[in-house]
Amino acid sequence: MNISIIGSGYVGLVSGVCFAEFGNRVICADNDIKKINNLKKGLVPIYEPGLGELIVNNLKNNRLKFTSSVKEAVKFGEVIFIAVGTPSLEDGMADLSGIENVARSIAKNMDGYRVIVEKSTVPVQTCVWIKKIIAAKLKKKYKFDVVSNPEFLREGSAINDFNHPDRIVLGLESSKAKQIMTNLYRPLNAPILITNIKSAELIKHASNAFLATKISFINALARICERVGADIDEVALGMGLDSRIGRYFLRAGLGYGGSCFPKDLEAFIALAAKLGYDFQILKAVRNINLEQKAFILQKIKDALRVIKNKTVAVLGLAFKPDTDDLRNSPSINLINALIQEGAKIKVYDPQAMAKAAKILRNVSFCKNAYQAAEGADCLVMATEWNEFKELNFVKIKKKLKHPLIIDGRNIYDPKLLRGLGFTYIGVGRPNE
Repeated sequence: MNISIIGSGYVGLVSGVCFAEFGNRVICADNDIKKINNLKKGLVPIYEPGLGELIVNNLKNNRLKFTSSVKEAVKFGEVIFIAVGTPSLEDGMADLSGIENVARSIAKNMDGYRVIVEKSTVPVQTCVWIKKIIAAKLKKKYKFDVVSNPEFLREGSAINDFNHPDRIVLGLESSKAKQIMTNLYRPLNAPILITNIKSAELIKHASNAFLATKISFINALARICERVGADIDEVALGMGLDSRIGRYFLRAGLGYGGSCFPKDLEAFIALAAKLGYDFQILKAVRNINLEQKAFILQKIKDALRVIKNKTVAVLGLAFKPDTDDLRNSPSINLINALIQEGAKIKVYDPQAMAKAAKILRNVSFCKNAYQAAEGADCLVMATEWNEFKELNFVKIKKKLKHPLIIDGRNIYDPKLLRGLGFTYIGVGRPNE
C-alpha cells in the first residue's frame, strides 16, 4: 500500500518506519523542516532502540520517504495517518489545533477516496469532528472514511510493541475501510478488535488511565508498607500472581511521567467534567503521583538532615530507561526541587544528557555514574537503566563522601548494599 503519516514525532515516525518494513511505500510528513532534512540523511531525532537502523534500511530500499509537504503526503497515500501532537491546554483538555489544520489540508488536497486514520491520542468524539471538517472543506465530493486507530507504543520498546501488539483497535464505519485496515495490519497476525469509532477513541484514554491508577495504587501502598515494616516488592508479587490483577505496573518508585500518562489523565478528567461526571478516582491517581515526588524528596532530606550545600548525585534523567524523553520526568522534577532546597547536583544518564543540558541549570553533567558519585553526599537512583544495575558498588562506595543510596526505583538488593556498608533507603521497603 501507499501510506502517508502526517506528523513525524514519536508515534508517527515509529509507525511509518514499521509499515515500511512490512513492504509498504511510506511517506512521513512534518512541518519541522530541520527534522525532515535530518531524517532524509538517516539522522534520528529521538533515541529508540533499533529505530535508526530501520530508517536507514528503508530509505536505502526506497520504501520510506520524508517530506515537509502535507500536499505531497495527501496525494500519495491511500491511507493517511494523522499523528500530530495534542498537548494539554490550561484546562487539561487536549489541544486539537494541529489535528484541525491537518484535516483542512487533507480536504484541500484530496483527489480521490482516502482512509483517514486518527492515530494521535484524542478525546472521544474527535473523529466525528474531523469528518465534519473534511466534508465541509472538500472542493469535490470525494468519498472518504475516518478511522480511529489508537496506538499503544511504549517508549524504549516501541518497535517490538508495534510488531507484537496485544491487540489492534480499529474504530470504523464502513466495510471498505474495514477491508483496507485489516489488510494493512494482517502481517502482524495479531488480534484485531473492530469497534465503533467512539469506543475506539475511549479505549486509549481508558487504558492509560487504568495503568496510571495501578502505579499510583502501588505507590500509595508503599507508604503503608513503610509504616508497618512490610516489603512492597513482596506485596506486589503476591498481588501480581493473581491473574485478575497481573504483575505489570506494580513497581513502586518515583511515580509515572512521560508524554502520555500525565497528559492523557488530565484530558480524561477534563473530558469527564465536560460531560458532567466528576472522575474522582483519576483525580486521586493524579494527586498521589504528585505527592510521590515530594515523598522521595523528603526521604533525601531526612537522610541528609541538612540538604543545603550538600552534593547529590542523580543517576537517570529520562522518565524511563531506553529513551531520551524528558517530558514530565520524575527525575527532572526531583532535581529542580533539590536545587530549590540548596543542594548541589551531579547527574548522569546514558542517553538524555544533551536534551537535559538545554533545560537544567546549575547542574554538573558527568561522563558516567562513577564520576557522578565522586565526592557526593548521597546517590539517588532515578531511572532504572540496565547500566545502573551492573555498577561496581565497591568502587561507588569509595567515590561517595558518605555511603548513602536512595533507590527511587527499588532495583538494588538492600541486604547486599547494606552488607557492603551502605545506608540503603528504598521505596516501601523495610529499613533493616
